Amino acid sequence: MFDFFLGHYAYWFMFALMTLGLWGMIFKKNLVKKLIGMTIFQVSIIIFYIATSSKWGATVPVLDPAIGATDTSKYINPLPHTLMLTAIVVGVATIGVAFALVISIYKRYRTLDESILSEKLKKEDDTE
Repeated sequence: MFDFFLGHYAYWFMFALMTLGLWGMIFKKNLVKKLIGMTIFQVSIIIFYIATSSKWGATVPVLDPAIGATDTSKYINPLPHTLMLTAIVVGVATIGVAFALVISIYKRYRTLDESILSEKLKKEDDTE
């Protein structure tokens, strides 16, 4: 049983990060803390895809004359790694836009607290 937990440490780490990120997005009231939770959640998903696509004892997908082309199970699939590089770039862009929105929200309403912000938005709608 202990070997099972040690053998799947990446999945346990990913699960802990996913739980932490989801908790931050749901239960925190500050918008910056919500964005930090979203970033942690994104990182956990990337770790999950990388952990599922790696194989012990496999090599890079360049034809090795010693292994040959017949046994493809000895090569790592590069597609998940490539897709996760794209996911990292998209995540950085998403966080950049989100922080720009948070800065403009703070400049206009002088708060980042979700409850105070919703009250100010209700007051703003009532005056219109």
